[in-house]
Amino acid sequence: MLSEPSYLAARMVASTIESHFAMHLNEARKMGKKNLATQPPIHIIEAIIDAAFWASLQREEGHSPKISIALLHPDQADRPLRFGRKLRLTPHNLNKLSPAVENPGIHLAVWNDGDDVHIWGTTHGIPHICFVLEVIEPGLVVIKHSRVDGFGKFVNIAILKGDKIKIVDESNSLGAPGDFPDLMASLMGMPIPSYLSNSVNVWVELAASMRSHQRGGILLVVPAKSDEWRKSIVTPISYPVEPPYTVITQLIDQDHTHRNKLEWQEQLLQGIEIIGGFTAVDGATIVTQDHELLAFGAKIARATNNTIEEIVVTEPTVDTTPCRMHPAQNGGTRHLAAAQFVYDQHDAIALVASQDGNFTIFAWNKKLEMVHAHRIDILLL
Repeated sequence: MLSEPSYLAARMVASTIESHFAMHLNEARKMGKKNLATQPPIHIIEAIIDAAFWASLQREEGHSPKISIALLHPDQADRPLRFGRKLRLTPHNLNKLSPAVENPGIHLAVWNDGDDVHIWGTTHGIPHICFVLEVIEPGLVVIKHSRVDGFGKFVNIAILKGDKIKIVDESNSLGAPGDFPDLMASLMGMPIPSYLSNSVNVWVELAASMRSHQRGGILLVVPAKSDEWRKSIVTPISYPVEPPYTVITQLIDQDHTHRNKLEWQEQLLQGIEIIGGFTAVDGATIVTQDHELLAFGAKIARATNNTIEEIVVTEPTVDTTPCRMHPAQNGGTRHLAAAQFVYDQHDAIALVASQDGNFTIFAWNKKLEMVHAHRIDILLL
């Protein structure tokens, strides 16, 4: 039988998460999607969050656990590893098993028989819109789900850190349609714009790659058919790419009927990792909206004598409050340079990763007529 959850945040957030899965699974069924996960009930959501949180505060041979937990029946798993006997879902058992599942893509698989929740094995493959919880560090857990197309970074739903709860805002209520460029909506998990791919969000994967190398970096996304952005870059550019690196563009333009899906996905992720790696080089990496790599190590300069004095800052969480500030208050030199670039180049977007894991998108907000800094690191955990 389940123990009464002692982590208050688990109880506070469980109903919201249950509603999220009910809505998304129902929409996927209406669209005729197959291989969908079973909807997680509220008391099981509470139990998993509670056990994972307390496990995160333990240590195994001096190491804090990093665990990914997926809720699915063994019959829903793809090539699972099944234990000879089921283990109770407890903080102790999660902590003991954590060293075996630290590598990316491996999930501890749990399921419930009535009110009895147990760990039954591990799996790489999970159904679509499957409940997943990741223990990131002591006291920090993220609830997310796999994408309906089964490829790419999972969609974050809620972030719990100690007694703090952040729910990702799916409604894009921070502005009316048209206030933000398509890329902003794409990175927030909204429907992918037509000029991207209908099966993978390249920008999300690029953002995750930039964040993963932990060196910080700037990615400037510029219009494909305009050189206006060059007015905001010091010339000559230290590391131009000639001809442009177009592997990602070519893969996305490839006819779906002639793709080997697994090979295509692997090649696409390799291309993304290559561009993400160059963002670790000092200076800005420049790509077009069509994903062509033009240069890296570029230095940003003011296009005019006008200096940016104010930005609006938001976060994609429920009940967030936009605030205005001087760009220097929002971060270091990278953030200031990115804000100035977008201030001068309204058709461009700047993605900035900090060494501490923070991630910000700078875009021109048409409604406010000012630079909008949107902090999305909670989407990339």
